[in-house]
Amino acid sequence: MKRNLQITSCLLAPMLLTSGLKAAGEADPMNSQIVRGSDSFGFRYSVTVPKLEKPGRLWIPLAASDADQEVELLGVTTRDPWRRVEDKEFGNQILVMDVPAGEAAANVVVDYKVTRKEKPAYAATPGENLDAYLEEDSLVPKSEKFAGIARRVTKDASNNRERGEALYRHTLEHMAYDKSGTGWGRGDAAHACDARTGNCTDFHAYFIGLCRTLGIPARFAIGFSIPADTNEGEIGGYHCWAEYFADGKWIPVDISEADKHPALADYYAGHHPANRFQLTRGRDLVVDPAPSTGAMNYLVYPLLESGGADVPVERSFTFKRLR
Repeated sequence: MKRNLQITSCLLAPMLLTSGLKAAGEADPMNSQIVRGSDSFGFRYSVTVPKLEKPGRLWIPLAASDADQEVELLGVTTRDPWRRVEDKEFGNQILVMDVPAGEAAANVVVDYKVTRKEKPAYAATPGENLDAYLEEDSLVPKSEKFAGIARRVTKDASNNRERGEALYRHTLEHMAYDKSGTGWGRGDAAHACDARTGNCTDFHAYFIGLCRTLGIPARFAIGFSIPADTNEGEIGGYHCWAEYFADGKWIPVDISEADKHPALADYYAGHHPANRFQLTRGRDLVVDPAPSTGAMNYLVYPLLESGGADVPVERSFTFKRLR
């Protein structure tokens, strides 16, 4: 049983991972939550830009192909011209559009065809700069407080794989998926440590912060989880995940999903399923032109700015699985 949610200090508690094996007569969670092997789907990212009193600028992430997902950009439908820029550190592709004042509300629609592979542990790219994933982010510090927690949690571990597994288990026990109250959703590792609740950004910020204090490279990615139990529909919100480096390999983890689906805790300790769609990776994204607030904490939802202030936009995300 988990801890009392009223406790707000970074207490340590041991835990055992759920075995992931179904009991006789129980439904197999693998069939309803994850897709093994590969997945293929169309994805539509839609934004409604409101009428602005002052000129504005819109930023939208653009998904790209990598070793785990093949992305075909089928089209971008807009009224106003747009251009593609790239963030300086991680190479994320971003749509930037200047929005004139006084125009009526208009839609921006980005359509993709995606094939995504299930991701187990995998080797680093030759020449990859692992030290880059030891650096602090603005909301993921390498504090002495975190270092003390990480050392205590991993005191019986003999290598970085065991340390990473111990930190995964600790994060899973220490936190609960809960989006009530304030402060959650920013990926603020210190807040997550104290509040012991939050969403996927908070779980993985806390985990990444602990890893880095021990000299274990760890990194963040964000996009969407594609429902496994239906073949088309709307997706309510983003999802994010993490990886840490040990034994010459990147180890995928998804701790917030493990919290929501305990029977999959072993699986999520070393896999990302195929029903994922990655939009960007990394934190503190630096782009040109930049928002007035500077580096982006992370980028998954559209960002519209006018007169130096953020402007709310309507957004929707839909998918249709391809067979």
